[in-house]
Amino acid sequence: MDSSFPIDRRRLLQRSAMGMGSLALSAMLGQEAAANAPSDRSIAPLAPRGPHFQPKAKRVIHLFMNGGPSHLDTFDPKPLLNKNHGKVLPRPNLPTERKTGAAFGSPFKFSKHGQSGIEISELFPYVARMADHLCVVRSMHADVPNHEPSLLLLNCGDSRQVRPSMGSWVTYGLGSENQNLPGFISMCPGGYPIQETQNWQSAFLPGVYQGTYVDTNNTTLEKLIENVRAASPSQRQRKQLDLLAAFNRSHQQPRQADPRLESRIQSFELAYRMQSDAEDAFDINREPKNIRDLYGPGLQGRQMLIARRLVERGVRFVQVWHGAGQPWDNHDDIEVNHRRLAKECDQAIGGLLLDLKQRGMLDDTLVLWGGEFGRTPTVELPTAGANAGKINGRDHNHHGYSIWMAGGGVKGGMTYGATDDFGFQAVDKKVHVHDLQATMMHLLGFDHERLTYRHAGRDYRLTDIHGHVVKDLLA
Repeated sequence: MDSSFPIDRRRLLQRSAMGMGSLALSAMLGQEAAANAPSDRSIAPLAPRGPHFQPKAKRVIHLFMNGGPSHLDTFDPKPLLNKNHGKVLPRPNLPTERKTGAAFGSPFKFSKHGQSGIEISELFPYVARMADHLCVVRSMHADVPNHEPSLLLLNCGDSRQVRPSMGSWVTYGLGSENQNLPGFISMCPGGYPIQETQNWQSAFLPGVYQGTYVDTNNTTLEKLIENVRAASPSQRQRKQLDLLAAFNRSHQQPRQADPRLESRIQSFELAYRMQSDAEDAFDINREPKNIRDLYGPGLQGRQMLIARRLVERGVRFVQVWHGAGQPWDNHDDIEVNHRRLAKECDQAIGGLLLDLKQRGMLDDTLVLWGGEFGRTPTVELPTAGANAGKINGRDHNHHGYSIWMAGGGVKGGMTYGATDDFGFQAVDKKVHVHDLQATMMHLLGFDHERLTYRHAGRDYRLTDIHGHVVKDLLA
């Protein structure tokens, strides 16, 4: 961004509740005049804004299979691996988190689906019905074979440093289409994933862009969205909040560098506005029975349907985690565990895609499915205190794995890139996590190198100094 703005940082922070927001608005729109004009961020930080160019996608649903699903058992069939099951690979095993041994063929059958003929595992029959809308990237790769840094790399663009999450960048750039709901919601049933709230942090971006956590394990609205219903009439509550805001601003004046205060102030205002829309958005019983049946019973069906209801009401970025911790981290019993996990979510995901398509929303809703990495084609060897002596699981694999996208301007009915014959390493048309992020931002109408925020004397972006748009994935 231009360093010649005629206003210093402290004065701007004092005048704008949203800190450096107006500087970023100028950079995003590419208009020098915006540097001297009042920014709508200071008045309505989540107000809808235009991106750099015409977007294909207006919103994102990120289906996070946290723990690392095996690409070899889901979307990347390897006949040669099955043929060599139990044998030492004719190539050295790549280094991963733990020691691995011989080839471990997939226990699941693959078959072709749709006019495109994409090969998909028997684990996902409902998702397979939407094969012609899937863009399966089989050549993903990350940096290290560990959960914590890989989660942060995917969500925040950096595996070590505190950086804003992808959802925060998207809402910072685009705002939200509904001022009575958070622009970014992260749903994880039963608790937090590994790295907890860091996965949806706003970091140095204003706190209003941080993800709002919802525990979808709760089935009653009172627990699902706690403390939203007003305990007093709205007029009295408004006066109470105005008085509280005055005290908060007075307290904030000498503490402008503390983002936690700004986050707390904005949370009070958002909670007040949520009273009108939140109950409607989260109540799936307002859906007709045939739609609820489409998503299927249970927790996953419920949270996928909530995700659709949220984006339909203008929420910009919805993240749907499979569950607390790292459920897809199957170091042993992979056949049993992957079958169970896929059965939990397959109908719900297939229902989500079909529902979006039927409503005409899939064209401008980008759906991303995947984990933080994949799993090894070689069996994980038991070690002291691990695997309970079993030899029927896979270790983490960041060298090569699969994700898929649907809708939102990506090409449907295609696979892209490849891992080697055994599925250990991406070898053709390799796509790094930063490339995926750059491509997603492009679909949302942003040049990932221009959507920046100045912090600590430097202009930061989601992709740091990396990333290239994979144009072959664009429709």
